[in-house]
Amino acid sequence: MENLEIEELKFPPVGDFLAELKKEFGRGDNELAKVVELKKIEQRARIIEDFMQKFRRIVQDSEYKE
Repeated sequence: MENLEIEELKFPPVGDFLAELKKEFGRGDNELAKVVELKKIEQRARIIEDFMQKFRRIVQDSEYKE
């Protein structure tokens, strides 16, 4: 509080702050996005091998354990 009162409080650059936030919480966003992508994936006109390859790639990228 004393530093704030005498206006000597230093803040890191916003870019550093955002990088730290992304490092701490970004993985969860990726996992959530990949889980949503898994729930929406459809085979449609793809052959089953192509569908399974895409499915496995999404699972691997998500690091989802369940």
